[in-house]
Amino acid sequence: MNSDFSRSTLRDYLKVIFRHKAVIITTFVTILISVGIGLELKTPVYQSHVKMLISAEKLIDSPYYKVLGGYQQTELSLTQSEIVSSNPVIERTVKALKLDQRPFDYEKNFCSPLKSLLIDLRHKLSKPDQNNGTSKDVFVGLKNSRPQISNSDSTTSEDESYSFRLAVKSLKTKISVDPIRDTNLFTITASDFDPREAAMIANVVSRSYVIFDLEQQLAELQLQYGEKHPIVAQLKDNIDKMNKTITGETLSNIEAIGPASVKIVEQAQVPLESSGTDKRITLLLAVFMSLFLGVALAFGFEYIDHTFKSPQDVETFLNLPLLGSIPKKGFKNKTLIKDSKRVTTFLPAYQNLSDQIYLLMKDKGLKSILITAPTPLDGSTTIIANLANFLSHKAGHKVMVIDANLRAPAIHKVFNISDNSGLANVLEDKISLEKATHDLSPNLTILPAGNTSLNPTPLLDSTRMANVIKAAREKYELVFIDYANLRSFKDACVLCPYLDGIVLVVNEGKTRRHVLKELLTPLKHKKANLVGVILNNRTYAIPKMIYERL
Repeated sequence: MNSDFSRSTLRDYLKVIFRHKAVIITTFVTILISVGIGLELKTPVYQSHVKMLISAEKLIDSPYYKVLGGYQQTELSLTQSEIVSSNPVIERTVKALKLDQRPFDYEKNFCSPLKSLLIDLRHKLSKPDQNNGTSKDVFVGLKNSRPQISNSDSTTSEDESYSFRLAVKSLKTKISVDPIRDTNLFTITASDFDPREAAMIANVVSRSYVIFDLEQQLAELQLQYGEKHPIVAQLKDNIDKMNKTITGETLSNIEAIGPASVKIVEQAQVPLESSGTDKRITLLLAVFMSLFLGVALAFGFEYIDHTFKSPQDVETFLNLPLLGSIPKKGFKNKTLIKDSKRVTTFLPAYQNLSDQIYLLMKDKGLKSILITAPTPLDGSTTIIANLANFLSHKAGHKVMVIDANLRAPAIHKVFNISDNSGLANVLEDKISLEKATHDLSPNLTILPAGNTSLNPTPLLDSTRMANVIKAAREKYELVFIDYANLRSFKDACVLCPYLDGIVLVVNEGKTRRHVLKELLTPLKHKKANLVGVILNNRTYAIPKMIYERL
C-alpha cells in the first residue's frame, strides 16, 4: 500500500486483493494442484501395533537374566528395541510370511492410477540396473568364488538371495520400535498398504522377537547344563511351539504371552483406518493455506510496487491536481474516438477531461499547454488526439495540435495524415506554417512533426519555435503540444519558456513515482508551470457491485 496502513480502509485492502487477483488465483490453483497430485501419489498406509513387556524374568532361572536387573529401564528398553529390528528377527519374519516373494508391483493393488503409472515407469527404468548394475555385483563375486554346480541353479540361487536381502531391507523401513516412557513397555509398529498384512507383520515380528529371546536363553543353558538337560529340552519344546505361531494370526492371550523374558502384552489388530491425515482435511488445509499465501503475496507485491495506482497516489505524491482519468483500453477499442454518440467507457472519461481542461485553461488564462509523459508508451499522444476531437467537434472550440516530438513523431499516425512536411520543416524555414498544417475540420488543425536530419534540440530552442507557438496562440483558442519523452531527452525543458503550462500523463501501474519525480526536477528548475496530471490506463480493481456497497 502506498499510504500508511493505519489509515487504510476496507476499500483499500480490497483494492489490493482484486488488483493482484491473478497472483492469488495462480497461487491457489498451483498449491491445490500440487497437493492434489501429492495425495494421488501417496498410497494409504496402515499401521498396526504390538505392545511388549520386558520383564527380565523367565520360567527357569539363569545368570544371564539376573544381569538384566542391573540395567536402567530406559537402557533396557532401548537395547531390546534394537534387537527387534536386528537381522535374526527380521529375516525370520520375511521367511515366515514369504515377503521376498511379493511382486515388484505389490503397491499397485492399493495405489491410484497415477502412482501405478509411475511404478511401472520406475520398474522399466530400473531393469538395466537389476540385470547389470552394481547392486548384484556382490552376489556375482560370491558365485564366481564358490564351486560351480550349474549355471541355472547358481542364477536362481543368486536371484533368491538378492530378493531376500531386498525384502529384509524393505521390512526394516516399515518397522518402528518406540519405548513407552517410565515403563518397561514398548510398542512394535508395522506399516503396510494392506491393513491385514500390517497386523500379520506386527504379530510375526513380535513373536520372532520372543523366539529370539528364547534362543538366547537356550544358548546360555546349553553351555551351562549341556544338550540333554531337561531344562534345555523344555526350552527347545517352547521354541518349537512358538515357531508354529508365526503365521501372523491372532492367538489366545496365554499363547501369545509365552515363556520368554519379553512378553506380548497386546497383540496387533487389523487397523480400521489408514495412518496420516485424512485427504479431505489435507485438501481443506491446502485451500486455506493457499488463500492465505496468495493474499500475503498480493500485499507483498503491493508493498514493493512503487508505481502510481490510484488518483490518491497522484495527488498525494506529486502534490498536483488530478485533471481526469482515462480507463485502460481493450483490444477492441479504437485509439481515436470519432463517434461521440456511441456509448463506450471512454466517452464520459474524455468528456469530463475535456471540460476540466477547458475550464482550467479559461480560468487561468492558458492558451498553449504541453502534454507530456515519461515515455511514448504512456499514451499522451492518444489523449491529446481525443481531447482535440472533443473540444473542436463537440464544444466548437478552435483547436490546434502540434507534434513537437521530432525524434519519434506519432500524431500523424493517429490522425492518418502525411508527415512529409511539418514542424521541423517550418523551423528549418523550408516551408511556411500555413502550408505545413492539416485542417481536418473547421475547428481542428494538425501540425505534424515533419522530417529533419538535424539535432531537434537546437530547432526547438529557437526564435522560430517561439514564433510558431505565438502564431498558433493568436489564431486558435486552444493549442496542445505533444512531447512524450521526458526520460530520454530534455526537449521538454527547452519548450517550457514558450508555453503557458504543462500537463503530465501518468500511466497507472507503469510509471514509477520516484522516477517521475527525478524527471520533473529539470522542469522545476526551469520554473515550468505544472498545472495538473492525467491518470491514463486506469483500472477499477473492485467490481462495481462491491464498490458501491463499501
